[in-house]
Amino acid sequence: MRDIPIDEVDHLDRAVVAIRTDYPPGHRILPHRHRRAQFLYSATGSMRVETADGTWTIPTRRAVLVPPETVHQVFTTTVSTRSLYIEPKAVPWFPRRCQVVEVSALLRELLNEAVGVPELYTARGRDAAVIGLTLHEIRRSAPVRLDLPLPKHERLRAQCESFLDAPDIHDPASEWANRLHVSERTLNRLFTAETGMGFARWRQRACVLHSLSLLSDGLPIAAIAASLGYESPAAFSTMFTRLLGTSPRDYRAASAL
Repeated sequence: MRDIPIDEVDHLDRAVVAIRTDYPPGHRILPHRHRRAQFLYSATGSMRVETADGTWTIPTRRAVLVPPETVHQVFTTTVSTRSLYIEPKAVPWFPRRCQVVEVSALLRELLNEAVGVPELYTARGRDAAVIGLTLHEIRRSAPVRLDLPLPKHERLRAQCESFLDAPDIHDPASEWANRLHVSERTLNRLFTAETGMGFARWRQRACVLHSLSLLSDGLPIAAIAASLGYESPAAFSTMFTRLLGTSPRDYRAASAL
């Protein structure tokens, strides 16, 4: 199926409803929840999924597992998605919070096939076999740490969300502290208590994760580094490698496979 809201087909008596949806650039899907578990795959472009406790970056050819009844919103670039909406009883192994996963070449092909099966595919036969194998492959998908915790503290969260729209590696802690009317020491303590990491570490991780969508869009590494406020591409590459274990160049090459 294509470009059909899940609410229109959620009632179907099938374990999986597969939908392809194309979104325009800069699109935001407002906070919502699904009765079913969701496997949300970015075939092209990139996305960011946000819940009450964090954000998950989904570059091209990765996917995110969204547990049933999880309130979330989605921010997209120009993106084409493949979504599987799955009855919870069919995936008792689903995580309890969102999780980004790798998507193998086999799973990519299965997802393209899955969105083409009839709404009421027969319980036996090829279509059911495609759906069944797709679920097996999803279960085998390797998790990827592309999450960023968000605070529950209302004013601090508002500043974090504003930062995510235009991250800058040199955005000073002093300005954050002034806006919150606290000292820098208190700001750092608040970050640690609310997110499990200090301000500087959170800022670094936010910048690197933001760069993933820019890499997916094909921007030159030098331009990405400059947009994030790094003094040089080398400085950006060093931080990227430190946090993700691979260089920006190698990450982009692996994503294109």
